[in-house]
Amino acid sequence: MKKIICGIQQIGIGVPNVEKIWSWYRNNFGINIKIFEEAAEAPLMIRYTGNKVQSRTATLALSMDGGGGFEIWQYTSRKTKKAEFNIQLGDYGLFAAKIKSRNIHKTHQFYKDNGVEILNEPSKSPDETYSFFIKDPHENIFQIVESNSWFSNTKHASYCGGPSGVIIGVSNMDKSLILYQEILEYDKIVYDLTGEFEDLNGLPGYKGKYRRIKLKHSKERQGPFSELLGASQIELIQSLDRIDCKKIFQDRYWGDWGFIHLCFDIQKMDLLKEECENKGFPFTVDSANSFDMGEAAGRFSYIEDPDGTWIEFVETHKVPIIKKIGWYLNLKNRKAGKKLPRFILKAMGLNKVK
Repeated sequence: MKKIICGIQQIGIGVPNVEKIWSWYRNNFGINIKIFEEAAEAPLMIRYTGNKVQSRTATLALSMDGGGGFEIWQYTSRKTKKAEFNIQLGDYGLFAAKIKSRNIHKTHQFYKDNGVEILNEPSKSPDETYSFFIKDPHENIFQIVESNSWFSNTKHASYCGGPSGVIIGVSNMDKSLILYQEILEYDKIVYDLTGEFEDLNGLPGYKGKYRRIKLKHSKERQGPFSELLGASQIELIQSLDRIDCKKIFQDRYWGDWGFIHLCFDIQKMDLLKEECENKGFPFTVDSANSFDMGEAAGRFSYIEDPDGTWIEFVETHKVPIIKKIGWYLNLKNRKAGKKLPRFILKAMGLNKVK
């Protein structure tokens, strides 16, 4: 028996105003299904919040087209702090979120028509797929990527779904691969290239020599929400000529402005904990038995990659399906690896926020 990685559950995004930016994500990505919304303290995270319990509000939202979601996170006990330097390609941490598109060129035109800040034109990545980059109003960078992994078709005007991966800056590629290839099971190398890359043009700091590895999982993800979360990729980028690379969250708290963490929906947390410890990535936070966020419950934990990037794991115990009628799903005694029926997953779409 081994742990099960069900897929990317969500990417945490620290913001100064949840409602304002979530409206932007609804309009431009179609991430409009509210799974939970809660205001509370975060006592288990004091290791990363100045050894002091901080208060926050958090909203978890996703798209019924498929992909992961966003956990949109806002401090209520302090001001959300921005990085004090201009984040550039090669800096260590979560640099960009990958958002999947059914039609890259139509998505690009939609953003052009709607005044979204576009960083470059659609161009071919080294694997011959098209992509381009945009910024949200908070200067977070998103790569719009081609995808053939979809749960349903909501016909959103942007042709987009949820996040299907991330770009992560690392200082030592070989050390990082132990985590991303072995533990997270992105076992297939799509490409491993060194040089300068024209498809990255428009990104801050893109000029220069980089080693760039794109990873995907060779096996289809399993577990209750795997069909909704879909396939995903991780791209690691290491600068080979910059000597001033910084940690993106240097001198800041978990939950501050930007991409906070990459979260995976998992099963068999104890087995995962043992594997992480054996491979040099011990849990730094563990809610142990269960956390309760009012509308959702489960067990969560954190590890750090070799550069301190936060990776979260959530083993879901309870999740709302249709909140209006009080339909909550208990997953605690469900057989590990078993997928939920599509009608149950589709019912979550009734939690849509316009």
